[in-house]
Amino acid sequence: MFTLKPLSHEGIETALAKAERYRLLGEPNEAESICLDILAIEPANERAQISFILALTDQISQEEDSFDRAIEAITNLESPYHRAYYSGIAWERRAKAFCGSHERVSGGYVYDWIVRALKFFEEAERLRPSGDDSSIVRWNACVRFLERHKELEPVTEVARAPDFLE
Repeated sequence: MFTLKPLSHEGIETALAKAERYRLLGEPNEAESICLDILAIEPANERAQISFILALTDQISQEEDSFDRAIEAITNLESPYHRAYYSGIAWERRAKAFCGSHERVSGGYVYDWIVRALKFFEEAERLRPSGDDSSIVRWNACVRFLERHKELEPVTEVARAPDFLE
């Protein structure tokens, strides 16, 4: 069988640039592979971790486990701000991937996922570095998404019939 070959530490910057290009070209699988190569030799490389998370969230509508893998990868981020921000990104992308899709996902779940994203963006806003309005930009995008999709409503629990004692 074939074995993976390790990258050199000197090649990491070029590999990161390629991963970003592949994401922009709509080839997140290729970006994911490159990020895995980088993380194999530099597990704490924050740029590679973030690019990996974004590549996974790019695949949510095609790959069933990509959301769970992204959430797991987010736990490896050192910065509480980045953990909150990229958690928001993952939940937002999950909601948007399934909104109006042919999958059997209730609009209530899509609504709840967007609300969860909003909570993470709110947390990220509190933790953000000065001058970084990324969490506000994403918050506003989620609010506008909900305004465009008024058909989405929160999941409502079905009330259980009470148990009667005989």
